[in-house]
Amino acid sequence: MSDQAVISTIKKVLPAVVSIVISKHLAKLQKEPHNLYSFLPGQSRGKKARGLQLPGVWLGPPEGEQIGGGSGFIVDESGLILTDKHVVSEEKADYTVILNDNRHFPAKILSRDPIRDIAILKIDAGGLPTLTLGDSGKLELGQGVIAIGNALGVFKNTVSLGIISGLSRAVSARAGNKGKFQEMRGLIQTDAAINPGNSGGPLTDLDGNAVGINAVIISNAQSIGFAIPINPAKRDLADIQAYGKIRRPLLGLRYITVDEVVADELHLPVKYGALVIRETPHDEAVIPGGPAHKAGIREKDIVLSCNDTKVSADKPIEDILENVSAGDTLRLRIWRNGKEFETQLTLAERK
Repeated sequence: MSDQAVISTIKKVLPAVVSIVISKHLAKLQKEPHNLYSFLPGQSRGKKARGLQLPGVWLGPPEGEQIGGGSGFIVDESGLILTDKHVVSEEKADYTVILNDNRHFPAKILSRDPIRDIAILKIDAGGLPTLTLGDSGKLELGQGVIAIGNALGVFKNTVSLGIISGLSRAVSARAGNKGKFQEMRGLIQTDAAINPGNSGGPLTDLDGNAVGINAVIISNAQSIGFAIPINPAKRDLADIQAYGKIRRPLLGLRYITVDEVVADELHLPVKYGALVIRETPHDEAVIPGGPAHKAGIREKDIVLSCNDTKVSADKPIEDILENVSAGDTLRLRIWRNGKEFETQLTLAERK
């Protein structure tokens, strides 16, 4: 692709990219810690890794109220904006969206995805430029991409060019030093530079279609960044239009995905499936009153399949849940004490 074609694509995309400023009243700042962006991804099964982070940016508070920043992009001319959930995770903060033409609008958080690092904002404006959403399911290794965002919260409209370096990557992240680890799956890996403050900005193909949302960097490596695929965000936007909020299904159990290593370590009878187990001594492996509890699932059961799809490291339960909705029936095949049996449950809505 020629330089002029890349420049044309960037000019097409930039008007729909926004900066998001995070602020608090000084009275709130005096009472609460100022660490909004201490997401530290680690390795699987709770082992801590160094250098991974979700790129937000700490800006103060120097003398005013501004305490952080991120990026986003407009997906509907009425003012719907996609960004990362961790950019707008602070419940008591105020959020202001700055458009490319430097207009400022207070933002309302319509919904935060309870599973993925995705949030949807709304500003009271109309006739806005928008980004076309592409299909992240059709991305290929080596395909050219462009990352755009508010680098370091200071350098507006920072653009970087790269390629798709990997697909379906997984990292584990947690909020702060005491937060629970949460696995982020299906990520797009790119060597297009993603800097602090770029969180929530678009990763586009060379035609200017958004294929991802910039999310994760590895600070002690070079040219390794990750983006949330755009297809789950398209599903979230459809939920907003249909229900006014993001609706995600709740199974109601905690588990670890079984592979050969887990099976050998725990002396399990199978090398696939999901072992129902609590994360800490204070957790419940099966949430009381939840769908799994009502279906009779117990701690130490192994879920072998869901709706006839074998559960494995390549197809974990969370991937299977991407294709179902709250209220749907899920058929589970379970291993317990040397025997297999089948049960079914009705998925609830994750709050």
